[in-house]
Amino acid sequence: MSHSPTLEEVRKWPATCEVTKAAQALGISRAKLYAQIKSGDEPVKVLRFGRSVRVITADLVRLLEAA
Repeated sequence: MSHSPTLEEVRKWPATCEVTKAAQALGISRAKLYAQIKSGDEPVKVLRFGRSVRVITADLVRLLEAA
């Protein structure tokens, strides 16, 4: 996905999404979002599965709606 998804597109995503997709929706780089997650300063709730990280889509939608 090379474009920033619309809020309506994000609402149709599964319950969790990849960090890369969430970063695109937020308009920031993947590296920046990973850095925020690593420091505990992530703007959205995440789920960690070992080394894998997923963003909770409903939380991403709430953040985008508030913007």
